[in-house]
Amino acid sequence: MWQNSYDGSPSVYIVPTPIGNLGDMTFRAIEVLKNVSVIFSEDTRITLQLLNYYDIKNKLVHLDDHNEDNVKEEVLSYLKLGNSVAIVTDRGTPIISDPGYKTVKLLKEEGYNVIALPGACAFVPAIVASSISSEHFTFYGFLSSKEKKMKDELENLKDHEYTLVFYEAPHRIVRTLASMYEILGDRYISISREISKLHESIFVGFLSEAIKSLVNPKGEFVIVVSPSDEIIQNDMSIVDNVNMYIKSGLSSMDAIKRVAKERKIPKNDVYQEFHRGDSK
Repeated sequence: MWQNSYDGSPSVYIVPTPIGNLGDMTFRAIEVLKNVSVIFSEDTRITLQLLNYYDIKNKLVHLDDHNEDNVKEEVLSYLKLGNSVAIVTDRGTPIISDPGYKTVKLLKEEGYNVIALPGACAFVPAIVASSISSEHFTFYGFLSSKEKKMKDELENLKDHEYTLVFYEAPHRIVRTLASMYEILGDRYISISREISKLHESIFVGFLSEAIKSLVNPKGEFVIVVSPSDEIIQNDMSIVDNVNMYIKSGLSSMDAIKRVAKERKIPKNDVYQEFHRGDSK
């Protein structure tokens, strides 16, 4: 059923906030936060800093993954009384790897408008600046913190035909990249950290190089991984390409099959070229 978002009825606004640079706040987001009756915030301390910066004086209520089952009913009660409300997260767009989904689901079921404002979201600038194809991509968010489950997730993604995008925390980034290297092979990747902040930096290269480059990693990370059929450099020979996969743990025959699939050439051609080079 279609629903007019701007019919004048009480609504919940999903408001993105800056992921680093406070100047990335939109005029519309500021206006909405000033005019709603209450702001539901993942971390009221961080949101208060933002509100003070823009001279927004409004009531804040804590809403996160741990209390959302209860607080979503409070959100609903405001709407029933004719009040519009806003939901914000620490940084970026709510619900994207952050709380708010349960609340939005309830409010939609109750027939209320949910109005999502465009704005800051970490994976968008990360993929745009990555130099990796963004024509089609899959945003995965955070992999499991449990190593076995993480590897199972990566196994399910290793033959995925689109660019993959992940979020990761500093204390897990090296282990995650090592698991990616083990399961996906030495993919071409981009890693962005501290996006829009003073110390923003971007790595572009192979997984093996990224792992070696990370010493005492700090900041929040976005990892962009090239698709399974676009992981070779233009100047990489068939022999080097096969050897890359053998080093990552594949058998020689499985490596030959993968290279043939990626390059879209007959498996027998790859087999002959590899063994011709191997015999030199």
